[in-house]
Amino acid sequence: MQKIKKGDEVIVTTGKDKGRRGTVLNVFSDAVLVEGVNIAKKHQKGNPQAGVAGGIIDKTMPIAISNVLVFNPKSKKGERVGIEVAKDGSKKRVFRPSGEVVDI
Repeated sequence: MQKIKKGDEVIVTTGKDKGRRGTVLNVFSDAVLVEGVNIAKKHQKGNPQAGVAGGIIDKTMPIAISNVLVFNPKSKKGERVGIEVAKDGSKKRVFRPSGEVVDI
């Protein structure tokens, strides 16, 4: 079970986008793609056959998974997430400081 999943609202803890919040679009092994965070300029060559215009486009780049925390709406801040195993063997994600279940 992953601690950060697609669709989670996360907050950036370090770097140029520190303090910004966004939704996780994709999760890689050691990085996440967060909507509206870590935007880079990419020079794209046009392709008339495919209908792609050339120019400078904004592209969302991955950010290290260690630099984001899942946002807790009750405490209004980012918190670490842990995995809790129930007696029947089912797993659920919980916020570390409070023990509340992470709802998606």
